[in-house]
Order: sequence, then structure tokens, then C-alpha cells
Amino acid sequence: MAHSGDGGPASASAGDGEVSGGSDDLSQLVLGTREVDGSESLVTVLVAFSVNVLIALAKSAAAVVTGSASLVAEAAHSWADAGNEIFLFTANRRARRAPDAAHPFGHGREAYVWSLFAALGLFVAGAAVSVTHGVQELRHPEPATDFIVGYVVLAISFVLEGFPFCSRRGRHEGKPSRFSEISLSTCLLTSDPTLRAVFAEDSAALVGLIIAASALAAHQVTGSSVPDAVGSILIGLLLAWVAGLLINLNRRFLVGEEADPRVRAATIRALMNAPEVARVTYLRLEIVGPRMVSVIGDVDLTGDDTESHVAVRLRALEAKISASSAVAGAVLSLSAPDEPSLLT
Repeated sequence: MAHSGDGGPASASAGDGEVSGGSDDLSQLVLGTREVDGSESLVTVLVAFSVNVLIALAKSAAAVVTGSASLVAEAAHSWADAGNEIFLFTANRRARRAPDAAHPFGHGREAYVWSLFAALGLFVAGAAVSVTHGVQELRHPEPATDFIVGYVVLAISFVLEGFPFCSRRGRHEGKPSRFSEISLSTCLLTSDPTLRAVFAEDSAALVGLIIAASALAAHQVTGSSVPDAVGSILIGLLLAWVAGLLINLNRRFLVGEEADPRVRAATIRALMNAPEVARVTYLRLEIVGPRMVSVIGDVDLTGDDTESHVAVRLRALEAKISASSAVAGAVLSLSAPDEPSLLT
């Protein structure tokens, strides 16, 4: 005897109707840190876009004044980042559309499509331009001038890039959260591509600024444009590596990725804590969007009800699981008597 059904759409906020609380909160574990309001990704993107446009304008002006190849590469980097924020904004908006008949688990995976475009843009507009300009500078060297202008712009850019890296605006129970609370591994593994992309781009920006400043100083000290050209190439290679990393991560989520083992363990514990569940014998958790999973499993219910009563109890349990803000939908079936429990 088996039963299946789609759970209702996820609630707008966590708390009411969740399968469990405290350390077993699925919303917390899907994100990888404490829960963030759904608009935080949007705010992060908008802040990053404004900062990148200002920095790109300043770097472009400094590149024209100094003639530095590294500053040209940094300007291309910032313009690429600013353009990518448009893709990330689109990803955030389209992924948050409500589920419909054709998409019962929502449109969350569309975030990975647009984030993939953003990563490709970073590779083409940032990495390719920087490497190409560096090679051209090696072949046709041009001396740089007005080094102090370049240093000032790079220093200001470092401050502006470092601020959103170390602190992001958002709310959780009325308290601000900080980027410092999110480890690098969390940002790379989180299912939210906008937070991951902004973190990766900000990290690359800070490293790129250090490379550009070092290359500019070497150009000034030696009088040769070769270090400056090499700096441009190194910045391009850095951007290519970051773009490749983001492309691969988005590809994995698009083709289907099993949720983090911590989420799986928390889900099993949450199900076992439900008074109507005696055993969990099968569980499939797949990421279907930013901070969202689908739940498919086999459970053994307590008692020995008739088939009609079991169907009602399974449907109620699916709805209970789907009430979590981290669950897009749940489909449960009855376990066979000889199936072992996942929790030993």
C-alpha cells in the first residue's frame, strides 16, 4: 500500500508548522547559517551593483590618466561585475515566482540559469579582456604616468570592495547580519547563487586590487611596463578561475544536486521526532532553488490504521513538512515491512 501527493507551496516565513525547531530547523541548514530574509539576496545584489558602477567609473578614469595595463584590467573587472549584477537581479526576481501547475516545486532553478550567464559574462568581459590587454601590453609596451592617481583609486576601491565583503545588510529577528558570519565554504556550498556569486566576486576583487597595486609599484620602480602587463594577465587568470568555479557550481545545481548531508540528517531527525512516524526507510532531498529542497521519502507510520486513515495521515505529514520555508514540496510513501530504518 502506497500513497503520494504534492505538498502545498512553502510558507513565506519559517516558524509556524515546521517539522521541528532549534538545531533541526531545515531553513537554517539549507542556507548554511542562520536564516536570512528572502529579500536579503536582492539587497546584496543592489548594493554590489551600485558599488561596482562607482568603482568601475573611477578605475576607468585612472586607467586613462595613468595608462596602466593593470588598471585597465581592473576597470574591465569592475564593469563585468556591474553587468553581472543585472543577471543576478534577474535571477533573484524570477526564482521567487510562486509555484504553478506546470512548476509545482516553484521556479527556483531559474536562479541558476541567470547566475550561469553572469559567470560567463565575468569570464568573457573580465578575464578575456584582461588577458588580451596584458598580452598586447607585452608586445607593445607603453610607459605609465601619474602613479599617485592609480594608488589613490586602488586604495579607495579596496575600501569600497571590502565593505560589502565584510558586512551585508539584512535582517534576522530585527538584528543585522554580517558577511563575517558566513564562512567561505558556506558561501561556496550554499544553494543561493546570488550570495555565492557576490561573495566570490568580492573576494576576487580584493585579490585583484592587491595584484594591480603590486604591478603598478613594480612598473614605477623598474620603469618597465612588463610587471604591469603581467599583473593584467594575472588578474585575467584570477577572474577566469572564479568564473569557472561559479559555472561549475551552477551546472551542478541545474542538473540536480542532493542536499547537504547536514540537511539530510536534520530531516531524518525531524521526521523521527514527529509522533506519527515510526521509521524512515528512504529519503531523497534535492535542491530545487535557492535555500529550497524537495522531499521524497518512505515512512512507516505508528499504529495499524486502515488504508483510508493512512492516506489522510500521510497527506497531513506532507503538509507539515512543506510548511517549512526550506521545503518546496513533499511526497511520501509507506515503507515496506522489511525495509531497514535510516536512523539506527
